[in-house]
Amino acid sequence: MNYDRIVIRYGELSTKGRNRNKFVGKLRKSVKLALSAFPKIKVEATHDRMYVLLNGEDVQEIKMILRKIFGIQTFSPAVKVESDLEKMKEAALELVGSLYQEGQTFKVTAKRSDKTFELDTDGINQLFGAHLLSNLPGLKVNVKKPDINLLIEVRKEAVYLSCETITGAGGYPAGSGGKAMLMLSGGIDSPVAGFMAMKRGLEIEAVHFFSPPFTSERAKEKVIDLAKKLAEVYGQMTLHIVPFTDVQQAIREQVPENYTMTSTRRFMLRITDKIREKREGLAIITGESLGQVASQTLESMFTINEVTNTPIIRPLVTMDKTEIIKIAQEFDTLEISNRPYEDCCTIFVPASPKTKPRREKVQQYESYFDFDPLIEEAVNDTETITIKPDLGNDDSEFDELF
Repeated sequence: MNYDRIVIRYGELSTKGRNRNKFVGKLRKSVKLALSAFPKIKVEATHDRMYVLLNGEDVQEIKMILRKIFGIQTFSPAVKVESDLEKMKEAALELVGSLYQEGQTFKVTAKRSDKTFELDTDGINQLFGAHLLSNLPGLKVNVKKPDINLLIEVRKEAVYLSCETITGAGGYPAGSGGKAMLMLSGGIDSPVAGFMAMKRGLEIEAVHFFSPPFTSERAKEKVIDLAKKLAEVYGQMTLHIVPFTDVQQAIREQVPENYTMTSTRRFMLRITDKIREKREGLAIITGESLGQVASQTLESMFTINEVTNTPIIRPLVTMDKTEIIKIAQEFDTLEISNRPYEDCCTIFVPASPKTKPRREKVQQYESYFDFDPLIEEAVNDTETITIKPDLGNDDSEFDELF
């Protein structure tokens, strides 16, 4: 039997009151954008459910995409039928019969939000269980661990039959929490931070610092591939690639070696903040984990944060590396991050970076040289790419940033 739709159930956004329609609208937009490669589908949204009308599109491919969209608690490929017992029984038999293999067990799980329906949940379970048992020889009941669980959801507008409930990504839909800039390196941590931020409803744009000839085109491709993974959440991702060579060389020449890492992070933050302002973002996201490296001690964060009043969100701040790696595996970014191509954060790491840098010291070192023209040049020469998950590098859409 062919499914004709996918029923999407909301997660946390179900707790919203007057703003609920806003969240539902954001989720609908995310679903439509993520499924834009399927021209026949239609997305309908109601107060407490969303429906993807398949119109013949590949349900298996669509299931894989929906699993990654934040704001979805669970979803089920389903068949819609009228609230008529005979038509319901006919559809249930056809659906279970198309899945049943000899020796398998089943159960019926009824949910009835339409309290005017002629049977209660126990009555639905008994009627349809008996109907299936009498028409499918060899089928047996197992209420604890059935091979097939027929879900019958009775709603006012129709009845939905399904045999599969798939866990979604949870969280809030993209864009429902505002826009933020993700400082995206080629490492393991920052893409995970991006996913965790998007799960809380943030729309993110990524900022990557590129230092040719010290960093290669392979390093740039690596970051684009990470952005493609992030783009799977809602169909696209904006990536800003900042030319950072001149700024980084000036830091090496003007700042004592043990403070270069601190200054580098400060200037990255300043540049990201300027791009954030032009793109109307409200926060900056980093992949920092407290104490993991020299620039991520509390003293370092205190000194680096001085250059901006913009909120800095650190989703991974209390996680250890093992936890972060596990999440990177789940989001399928670990293999990309482990490619042996260095970014600008790793090529000039000093032998003994300062773990407890002082603000007054780094201010003094940076005051000996006018970095502002280099910062403005880096911002103005930033390349912006709109990344789509199903396209190769050559198919990305290039736009002017300003």
